[in-house]
Amino acid sequence: MSLTEILLRPLRSASARPLITHYDDAAGTRVELSVATVANWAAKTANWLVEEHDVEPGTPVAVRLPAHWQTAGILLGAWWCGAHITDDDPVVTFAAPGESGDGTVASVSLDPMGRDLGGSTGALVDFVGEARMFGDDFFGEPVDGSTPALAGSTVDEVVAAAKALGYPAGARVLSTREWTVPDGVLAALVGPLAVGGSVVQVSNPSRLDAHRTSERTTLDLL
Repeated sequence: MSLTEILLRPLRSASARPLITHYDDAAGTRVELSVATVANWAAKTANWLVEEHDVEPGTPVAVRLPAHWQTAGILLGAWWCGAHITDDDPVVTFAAPGESGDGTVASVSLDPMGRDLGGSTGALVDFVGEARMFGDDFFGEPVDGSTPALAGSTVDEVVAAAKALGYPAGARVLSTREWTVPDGVLAALVGPLAVGGSVVQVSNPSRLDAHRTSERTTLDLL
């Protein structure tokens, strides 16, 4: 079973509940995505990777993006089709607008409302513009637990490491942690989801006390 299926399957019975909430205090934005919406973005990402770039279990894919709700959908989509998130010889690199990378560079808008970049230009692929055309469900080949998933660690090893963090079941985590690979991604995204929890991720934090109160978070990751 893929890492994404392990993380999301137990949550599908409450598909309308918030899973990823992203604040940017500098921009004054808040975006909340339910379990179902995150799963849809993950499926679109997985379908795009498989159909456009022949990604299969173990294929290296780089994700060089900040903590953001679009990043969550990309990571979960990549894992769903068995991709290995690593910087070593990736066939696809997900990058912020204007940044470069190895293989096909998928430029991610990071727009709070999910707007695209207006089309692909040259060697840069407008990821959001392309991915939204793909299906909301993914039916890929099975992913074995021994498949590398995150910086050399297998699916089974990532799950074990996430549970070893000791987060309480159902934790609603307030995080300002950068989603670095592998430690930040493990702590701030995989860890909460592995215990059936949710994430309130804050960029450029200046109102953490207000977010704790309004979002009813139960654990800080700062």
